[in-house]
Amino acid sequence: MSKTVMLYTKETCPLCDEAYSILEDLQTEVDFTIESVDIYQNDALLEKFMVMIPVVEVDGEIVDYGRISRKNIRKRLL
Repeated sequence: MSKTVMLYTKETCPLCDEAYSILEDLQTEVDFTIESVDIYQNDALLEKFMVMIPVVEVDGEIVDYGRISRKNIRKRLL
């Protein structure tokens, strides 16, 4: 069964774009879907993640944030 990876992001965020690219690249190795959520569309998420963006979450667990590590995400997905 395919996992879902949540990517918490915001507009005009170079680190978020980089994180999305890393996740897309990992999809060539591991079967998962990416759900991207703009924290500015949800006050609770904005309060929770404001200074951490981007945030990658797998199965409800925050795996990485800020400058995303491809290695950390890959290890968690395998």
